[in-house]
Amino acid sequence: MIGRIIILGIILLLVILFFTFVPVGLWISALASGVKVGILDLIGMRLRRVAPARIVMPMIKATKAGLNTKLNQLEAHFLAGGDVNSVVNALIAAERAQISLTFEQASAIDLAGRDVFEAVKMSVTPKVIETPLISAVAKDGIELLVKARVTVRTNIGRLIGGAGESTVLARIGEGIVTTVGSSGTHSEVLENPDEISQLVLAKGLDSGTAYEIISIDIADIDIGRNVGADLQSQQAEADNKIAQAKAEERRAMAVALEQEMRAAVVEAEAEIPRAMAEALRSGNIGVMDYYNLKNLQADTKMKKDIGEGITNYTKDKK
Repeated sequence: MIGRIIILGIILLLVILFFTFVPVGLWISALASGVKVGILDLIGMRLRRVAPARIVMPMIKATKAGLNTKLNQLEAHFLAGGDVNSVVNALIAAERAQISLTFEQASAIDLAGRDVFEAVKMSVTPKVIETPLISAVAKDGIELLVKARVTVRTNIGRLIGGAGESTVLARIGEGIVTTVGSSGTHSEVLENPDEISQLVLAKGLDSGTAYEIISIDIADIDIGRNVGADLQSQQAEADNKIAQAKAEERRAMAVALEQEMRAAVVEAEAEIPRAMAEALRSGNIGVMDYYNLKNLQADTKMKKDIGEGITNYTKDKK
């Protein structure tokens, strides 16, 4: 009796382990959907540490959509780190929109880090992206601030290796700057903003990118600074500083020359007493002549001091 209970317990334990390890409910759902998946396939997924539901459910979805997808392909993509559900959704959306997309392409796009399902949706429904405010200067020196709206759709064939959205925006900004810069006046741009769109669109800016540009529409144009006038003002200020520097240089040279001349005068005046002594010694002038010269100098200094005093008094009165 005890032996039978032990055997029944072991059998019950094995059954529980079997149903725990093998997703029988998933297997039944697959069979009911027409997906050929065996119990051994599910056990093999468990052993390979693959969640069976992550493979079987997308497989059911693909089979119902009429896609010719194999179980091994989905499992291999899962083991490579891809999003199986996103790939299957992309394949279904592409098939409904009559877009040529193979499983190999979709899986490669997914493994490259791009959202393949979102890419297919953008290919069906174009996306509008808006550029930041772009500063461009016309030939008359007036700055224009331009904002554009770009309608793009995904180019499935260039998703792998193609440049992204930021490259498209950068090229459009460059095209707008070039187009405005080649305009004679800013008024021409304001009168015909659609010419910017036509010229930029004709440049083929979507070359080598993962997108196809459908249209470029100018959303807003504002007048900015007068760059030409600013540059002229800055040039005039620079010229003024140069002139001031040259004038200061000339003044410094004049002061230096004046100091040199004063030094020469002081040096010459220092020679006067020596010359006077030599003249007295040699008898060229007498003592009375020397005193007369001194009196004349004193008289001259007195008259000069009186004249300066009268001048200062007159200024104070005024």
